[in-house]
Amino acid sequence: MDATRLIAVRHGETEWNVDTRIQGQLDIGLNATGLWQAGQVGRALAEEPIAAIYASDLSRAWQTAAAIGAARGLEVRAEPRLRERAFGHFEGRTFAEIDAELPEQARLWRTRDPDFEPAGGESLLRFRDRITAVAAELAARHPDELIVLVAHGGVMDVLYRAATGQSLQAPRTWHLGNAAVNRMLWTPQGFTLVGWGDIAHLDRPALDETTT
Repeated sequence: MDATRLIAVRHGETEWNVDTRIQGQLDIGLNATGLWQAGQVGRALAEEPIAAIYASDLSRAWQTAAAIGAARGLEVRAEPRLRERAFGHFEGRTFAEIDAELPEQARLWRTRDPDFEPAGGESLLRFRDRITAVAAELAARHPDELIVLVAHGGVMDVLYRAATGQSLQAPRTWHLGNAAVNRMLWTPQGFTLVGWGDIAHLDRPALDETTT
């Protein structure tokens, strides 16, 4: 089977990103900066030979994907399995609030315990399996084509780890910026990394956050 080329894009900025507040699967839209970022990434990808655009159905990803689709004259296909990790009762809290109110759970979260599930949420293991499965499924539909996946910081983190062989608990040393362009290849043997964290289309730094 020929390789599928993937461009993975994290959604643009939200006010909750600025506030370091966990969004998880809550439906938070883009702020003014995020809308600008979405337009910029749309223009940056306007000449790419994109066969399909798939996006998380949460507003922040959907709005970002819509800007990419508009620049290419393509409809965006909703894929709920590309949603961010479910963080349960962490959602709506800031990082500082979690540290202060739930210190033991905060420790498990920050040390990336793969089995830890916030109440009402999902573990890193379940999240990784969900994301790698859907990304592979979507890629397999488009051999020898280019597709775009628009999703969330946690999704980008899982895809980077899958493409580089990093474990779930390996310390993160890679950037997960809002509206960054990340490139990979997929074959039935798995994902490989082509390029990561391209923000040349942005004239201001993008927030780097893995969990929102």
